[in-house]
Amino acid sequence: MEKQWAELSADEKQEVLFQKWLSPKDPEGNDLQFQSPEAAQSYKERIQRIKDAIQMKKLPDRVPVCPLPSMFPAYDAGITVEDAMYDYDKCYAAWKKFVLDYEPDGHLGSSAPGPGPFFDILDYKLYAWPGHGVSPAHSYQCLEGEYMKAEEYDALIQDPSGFFSNVYLPRVFGALEPFQMLPFLPGILEMYGVAFNFIPYGLPPVQGALKAIMEAGNEALKWAGMVGSFDGEMASLGFPAILAGFTKAPFDTLGDTLRGTKGIMLDIRRRPDKLLEALDALVPLMIKMGVGAALMNGKPLVFMPLHKGADGFLSDQQFKTFYWPSLKQVILGLISEGCVPLLAAEGGYNSRLEVIKDLPKGKTVWMFDQTDMAQAKKIVGDTICILGNMPLSLLTVGTPEQVKEHTRELIDIAGKGGGYIMGNGAFFDDIKAENLKTMVDFTKEYGVY
Repeated sequence: MEKQWAELSADEKQEVLFQKWLSPKDPEGNDLQFQSPEAAQSYKERIQRIKDAIQMKKLPDRVPVCPLPSMFPAYDAGITVEDAMYDYDKCYAAWKKFVLDYEPDGHLGSSAPGPGPFFDILDYKLYAWPGHGVSPAHSYQCLEGEYMKAEEYDALIQDPSGFFSNVYLPRVFGALEPFQMLPFLPGILEMYGVAFNFIPYGLPPVQGALKAIMEAGNEALKWAGMVGSFDGEMASLGFPAILAGFTKAPFDTLGDTLRGTKGIMLDIRRRPDKLLEALDALVPLMIKMGVGAALMNGKPLVFMPLHKGADGFLSDQQFKTFYWPSLKQVILGLISEGCVPLLAAEGGYNSRLEVIKDLPKGKTVWMFDQTDMAQAKKIVGDTICILGNMPLSLLTVGTPEQVKEHTRELIDIAGKGGGYIMGNGAFFDDIKAENLKTMVDFTKEYGVY
């Protein structure tokens, strides 16, 4: 008799997710039909190559290479970022061109631009995007603010989901401002007086907000159809999408879009105990978010962008006190459910290497940006799969020969014995196509075991 999911060990759960990734399904739940036997073989070889690197095994053939773009496919295809956000067919074609031109071992799918009409419908306040505060040719930009007030920590700690739905969402989506009028749902306990709780849903402003949500939902489904079709076609051609979904470090959840950078840095000094309590309250939500995506999409890798943990942003003691403990809880929670956290360590993590080295072996991927790769390989190279470190500056203004030489250095330093995936250090937009092509092709040529 097969074990139930809860009865499986973390290793067994991870293997189940890898096997699901190796055996993709079509939208109807049937085995995906590959476009050729060669495509089927290439698909499995690419995943196995990535899997072996993650699990710190000596690879069967070579270093895997995964260039991870932001809006580069739009630039490379000659369309604007606005085109990619508002014309899903153009987005599909541009991101398909990227995969077929560069033939990565794993790709990020076509979801990066996001659905422009969806943001229009809900009047999103947290970002500026092409045509809404940003020129058509450029990517979206975060508009930080205090979308959670300092005095609201208790409300977040006591009821995180209620705070997000009744307080946070009305502040970041203009169309959802009426949600501030919604009732306290845990108060619906017995038949007596239950109808009073539903009165707000009959008010015109709330009904208008609900209609906006329905319209936004329709748009999200339309966009998701494009994203899913793209992943399916690329898989049928032999190219796997690597991510199941994403989650965040609790400190970044608070500091990026709730308190803002200024707010959370003040909170470290003015209300450290409340900040720590709130970080702990967010841990189970962040675990659930990542695990849910992995189980739904049948893949183990869960993306975690680390925005505020870099060297120099927080002191070593602040990192150890406020950033790492809750992040580590999320990482371990994901691992226990078979997930593989892929952490994008933005900026430099040189002073953090000694802190993160005690994670379980072969369970995480760390995308390093400005971290010393020799030190990374020395300190964490026996336990952590390392990805990246190709500088954006080199991809943008360097020559193909310079890129080739740096690729060689990265493979010599970080690729010894496995546990390394070649890639960029930070997500890229307008770089030189010939440099990216050099990085990918030379890795396949030189990075052979």
